[in-house]
Parts: sequence; structure tokens; C-alpha cells
Amino acid sequence: MKNPIPMRFALLAVAVAFAAPACTSVVELRGNLPPPEQIEQVKVGKTTRDEVQGLLGTPSNVPPFGDETWNYISTLTEYEAFFEPVVLERKVITIVFDREGVVRALDTKGLQDGKDITPVDRETPTPGKEMTILGQMLGNVGKFTKPEAGK
Repeated sequence: MKNPIPMRFALLAVAVAFAAPACTSVVELRGNLPPPEQIEQVKVGKTTRDEVQGLLGTPSNVPPFGDETWNYISTLTEYEAFFEPVVLERKVITIVFDREGVVRALDTKGLQDGKDITPVDRETPTPGKEMTILGQMLGNVGKFTKPEAGK
């Protein structure tokens, strides 16, 4: 009979070879963040909305009512296996235009400028009565009728 130990080591080596890539981290960049040299070309009081779009491209976020403020948002996140993702870097460039479409303000914020928020755990009450599962299942019994033959 052959020695089964080399076969066990071979199977173990194959298992480790397939499992190792699963533990590597994945770094993902999301958003639209223009290079710094393009951002430096935007001059407060001189650059127009069309020039900004030509230099920096389409913004990541524009308010639904009016387009006085444009936001260019970028996030760099690291994912590792099943662990919680870690935000490595976040940048938000905000450009505010005046009524004539000229840049009025330019602001850059980073990850350190963000604030943690705690969601409120209350529930909004809804009008009506609470239905049980049995009530929901039997609620439509008798409500269905056959269509009339002539219609």
C-alpha cells in the first residue's frame, strides 16, 4: 500500500492555494474626483459653469431644485473578506455658482470633516388597524367574484 501522507499534503496545498485569494483585500474607488491640477484651474469670480463642466466633467451630485451647487464626490474603500468595509479616503469638492453662472465659492472637504450620525430607532405610526397573519390570509376570502358572462 502506498503512503497516503503525500496525497494529504497535496490536497492541503490545493486548499490553501484556493483559500488564500479569498483573504486578500479589495480596494475600490467610487465617484468622480478630478485631478488636483484641473481643480486649480477653477478660479472663484472668473470661471463659468460651462468652463467648470469642461474642466471637471459632470458633477456627482446636483440639488434637485436649481443648479447653484455642484458636488464632486469620491470615496476609496477597502473590503476584506466578510469584515466591515473600511473607508480609507473621502473627498467632496463643492462648487457654488452665482445667478450669472460664475463660480462664487469652491470648497474641499475630506474624511476628517465628516460627522458620524446615529439613526433614530423610532417607528412612524401608520393609520389603520394592525392585522395578524391569519387576518391577512383570510382577509380576501369571499371578495372575489366571477365576471359576468356578457361583459
